[in-house]
Amino acid sequence: MAKPFEKRIWLATPTMHGDEIRYVQEAYDTNWMSTVGENINQVEKQVAEYAGCKYAVALSCGTASLHLAIKLAGERLYGMPKPFEGTLQGHRVFCSDMTFDATVNPVAYENGEAIFIDTERDTWNMDPVALEKAFALYPDVKLVVLVHLYGTPAKLDEIRAICEANGALLVEDAAESFGATYHGKQTGTFGCCSAISFNGNKIITGSAGGMFLTDSKEDAEKIRKWSTQSREAAAWYQHEEIGYNYRMSNVIAGVVRGQMPYLEEHIARKKAIYERYKEGFKELPVQMNPYIEGEMEPNFWLSCMIIDASAMCRQVRGEQDALYISEPGKTCPTEILEVLAKHNAEGRPIWKPMHMQPIYRMNPFVTAQGNGRAKTNAYIAGSIEDVGMDIFNRGLCLPSDINMTAEEQDCIIEIVKGCFA
Repeated sequence: MAKPFEKRIWLATPTMHGDEIRYVQEAYDTNWMSTVGENINQVEKQVAEYAGCKYAVALSCGTASLHLAIKLAGERLYGMPKPFEGTLQGHRVFCSDMTFDATVNPVAYENGEAIFIDTERDTWNMDPVALEKAFALYPDVKLVVLVHLYGTPAKLDEIRAICEANGALLVEDAAESFGATYHGKQTGTFGCCSAISFNGNKIITGSAGGMFLTDSKEDAEKIRKWSTQSREAAAWYQHEEIGYNYRMSNVIAGVVRGQMPYLEEHIARKKAIYERYKEGFKELPVQMNPYIEGEMEPNFWLSCMIIDASAMCRQVRGEQDALYISEPGKTCPTEILEVLAKHNAEGRPIWKPMHMQPIYRMNPFVTAQGNGRAKTNAYIAGSIEDVGMDIFNRGLCLPSDINMTAEEQDCIIEIVKGCFA
């Protein structure tokens, strides 16, 4: 057995280049350390130009950006809420099912109810067939929140056409997909508005931070107002609606500003990692996280794999623990992740679908077969085709750190191969 790595191999860490500290120092030297300053002005301009939208608003994190995007969509659809009510008060929203809960929680912040749309196998994103079935089951829904999972674009033409046919707004959670394109157009520019993230493990980082994207000057100004506690244009502190402390700091903006010139380099290096895994695993009963070549170009943020059903050993997952039984020639995500950890390397499970999370377990869930799970009905996992849960059960995220050397990745590949011995 190979020896553990002396230096830990991470899932994904920041890759710094030196320019970042220059802009942070500039913020320090000029004493613009708060939520205004030249770094914020410049990074908003840079991101808007790169994404191909008219306006970008720098916020404290991707979740804050998504919250305000969903709040804005709710106000556009349903008008100004009563004091202390959310803009989605009593309304339902179609949401991607296989994602991090930061995608879905803003719907709850605005007092809406998420209806989860199952995943399709071509991209591991929201299934357009299931979305169409969902509109047949819930024709009053007027908002869709779509994720581009692990940096791979969803089937945007189909999903946007379904939204338009049903008079629904589309909000893109592009937190993981900055730099990814669909038919040559950047993700985050297909909906009414979108959110991206500069969290520490994203394709570029500010250590934190996010961005709201829009083509509407009015919407951008509204988001800026909400993100600075909704202060009115008065000489004193005047407030007529609920606001938030969501603005990005000029220090974090300096890090993002220094990272922006290296986005394309990061994407190229992430793609090389993906391709090296794909080549290294070609003899194994596994597949890499898929995308549709010629139609979309991911940013390859995380390289993931899914084990063929025939090569899965027995595995059972509870709420917080998992058990498996080793079998010759077979393995499972739990075993691979355990072995990687023993070698001082970090992998992770695929996102557990939202409809199976305890907090959202009673929310409706729609598959390509049109099965709607009513809040009052019991749900038995496996009684319908549940693509997201199948990918979760058989898939895992591999070490995808740009700072990992080719030799270190070759060792990861051999470790994974050993699990099938």
